[in-house]
Amino acid sequence: MAADFKGVFPALVTPMTDQQEVDYQTLSTFVDGMIAAGGVHGVIPLGSTGEYYALSDDERRDVTAAVIEAADGRVPVLVGTNGGSTRKIIEYSQQAQSQGAAGLLLAAPYYSLPTPGELVEHFRAIDAAVDIPIMLYNYPGRTGVDMTPDVVGELADLPNVKYVKESTGDLTRVSEIIRRFGDKITVFCGCDTLALESFFMGAEGWVSGFFNVLPTQSVKLFELARVTGDFDAARELYYSILPVLGLLEGGGKYTQLVKAGCGLMGRSVGPPRQPLSIPNEEEMAQLTEVLKPFSA
Repeated sequence: MAADFKGVFPALVTPMTDQQEVDYQTLSTFVDGMIAAGGVHGVIPLGSTGEYYALSDDERRDVTAAVIEAADGRVPVLVGTNGGSTRKIIEYSQQAQSQGAAGLLLAAPYYSLPTPGELVEHFRAIDAAVDIPIMLYNYPGRTGVDMTPDVVGELADLPNVKYVKESTGDLTRVSEIIRRFGDKITVFCGCDTLALESFFMGAEGWVSGFFNVLPTQSVKLFELARVTGDFDAARELYYSILPVLGLLEGGGKYTQLVKAGCGLMGRSVGPPRQPLSIPNEEEMAQLTEVLKPFSA
């Protein structure tokens, strides 16, 4: 199927002041930079990198409004509308649609550990409540629930479920979903350290918090791998950014390091909100070292 959404979609950070209040002005400036200078193909506020779980309902609404206003129709805005119950997620999703979201990013509800049958009914209810595309987000490492290829295939029969961000870290998932259900659903890479491999297998896009730090390199990698098909150049670029990807994915402090990395690249977004804290001196030294080749 021809995907309406494809390419590089950053899971946006939510900038904070030193007092841990949402910094909406910095958010607007940051989104403009991602689009105008970074060249990204879409943006996603309120993902896990955006610390949605630590924001109030009013803050979630206002972050969505700020991002949509800053994007100004230049790229699609997919909004993370995750929560703990189907009822609340429907509320968030309908609100995002009414605000002008182009689509939704939805993981399995956290903590409740729904069965596959319950998960299908959960998404069926959300699908019936909105009229914009849904991107599934399969990240069992965070949610405790695995959307297997069978479940993804069943969900792909719903009218609005058009995409899946595959984040298990199992490359065979990408190929299996595309092989079995590629006529119904478009796969986005959700595991940074398998990005090039996922593109080779047919992934049409990449969703990551990493793009907040190095957006132009990420867009270039996608273009080399999926647009021009220059895999030699793509591999060379991929190898150059893998140390950064490996540190972020393997350090256990993804959001903290992404926010710190933004600051090191000259785009300060403040600290994470508690319970997360800024990286320690050793972690900052490691981050500085892997980003050194990309610093001005």
